[in-house]
Amino acid sequence: MSALDAVPARFRVGDRVRVRRADPPGHVRTPWYCRGHVGTIERLCGAFANPEELAYNRPGRPAQPLYRVRFVAAELWPDYRERAADAVEVEIFQHWLEAA
Repeated sequence: MSALDAVPARFRVGDRVRVRRADPPGHVRTPWYCRGHVGTIERLCGAFANPEELAYNRPGRPAQPLYRVRFVAAELWPDYRERAADAVEVEIFQHWLEAA
């Protein structure tokens, strides 16, 4: 898959993003625990075929940007009692993200 058939990246390292709170039918790759929460783009991992489409034997094109998003653990789980600086990083495709 070439860069020519990839959706352009909308976010940059350091951008704050919110994960869409959605429950679409089918094979979804975005964990429940981060949906609706705000995190920070840690890196752009590249553009890849959409696995939610590949699961149904569709081509998954155009390729979707994949980001590593960092969340503060206590913001994901309000009763989290470990270190305040603890974070969780999740790789999330762009179509699940919106600017925060």
